[in-house]
Amino acid sequence: MARLFAAGAIFSCALILGHPAAEARDRLLIVGSSTVFPFATAVAETVGGEEMKFPIVESTGSGAGFALFCSGTGENTPDITNASRPMKPDELETCRTNGVTPLEVRIGYDGIVLANSKRGPKFTLTIDQIFQALAEKLPAGKDGRDNSNMSWSDIDPSLPQEKIEVLGPPPTSGTRDAFVELVLEKGCKPAGKMTEEQCTRIRRDGSFVEAGENDDLIVGALEANPVTVGIFGYSFLKKNLDKIQSVGIDGVEPTFENIASGAYPVSRPLFFYVKSEHLGVVPGLETYVAAFTSEAAWGDEGYLAGKGLIPLAVEVRQEQVARISKLMDLNGTRKTQ
Repeated sequence: MARLFAAGAIFSCALILGHPAAEARDRLLIVGSSTVFPFATAVAETVGGEEMKFPIVESTGSGAGFALFCSGTGENTPDITNASRPMKPDELETCRTNGVTPLEVRIGYDGIVLANSKRGPKFTLTIDQIFQALAEKLPAGKDGRDNSNMSWSDIDPSLPQEKIEVLGPPPTSGTRDAFVELVLEKGCKPAGKMTEEQCTRIRRDGSFVEAGENDDLIVGALEANPVTVGIFGYSFLKKNLDKIQSVGIDGVEPTFENIASGAYPVSRPLFFYVKSEHLGVVPGLETYVAAFTSEAAWGDEGYLAGKGLIPLAVEVRQEQVARISKLMDLNGTRKTQ
């Protein structure tokens, strides 16, 4: 793992300085979603070593990952970007303008969870209550009113009499995009008077703090302050259950079974995108894709499920593999779309 982080830091510097990462690159460069990061590193550790060099995997956030990925082709651009949301039309247009043909691979599902320290109060929230806690404006007249809820009990007396303090992802994060769509927009709809732009603005008075793309840091902050609530992907909850506890949403806890069945209301698909122009050019790209989409990795009993990935249905996985195989062969020969 340390090797991946160190290599990723070198790659970042190379991009910033505009200098190629290597004169003749012999390992994969992978960027993107912090949510997909643990799954990508697990696959990288599986394929790296004897047959190919360990891929460089960097957590940049989905938005920043797409920007790097779509910037062009060549040795100083990523081969793969991970994403916790689909590529947007304007991002696809940027890719095409810069000669990049992305191959989308849906890898599974994830739940967006709210959690706090096990030393803090155990409680559950509704979608509406989360909206009332985090929205910049609340319904009132034409333009709404400033959110004056400072403690959870201001929203509902049955909630903890604790200050609202939520650590969450920045605007570059796919988790942020999905949270806005699945929670804020949904929580705002019953009001019926506010515009979409008003509904999706998160308050900026200190009750919500952008905590960057490193979800492990959020978990550390929750341990330090039992009153604080964090927002991140289910996999980070799963691997830290000895330290933190979930905040149920609409009475449903974010368990593997509840996310897989659709009972948990805040779930979303996860993806990675392959740069087609790098197939058969960068060593190991086809091997990595094959390893990630193998039953040993993303299957119902695969090692990624053990890390918190909610698998696709078996028939969907089969369809994904068949589609990918039509676009490339695993010996490195490019195929046209």
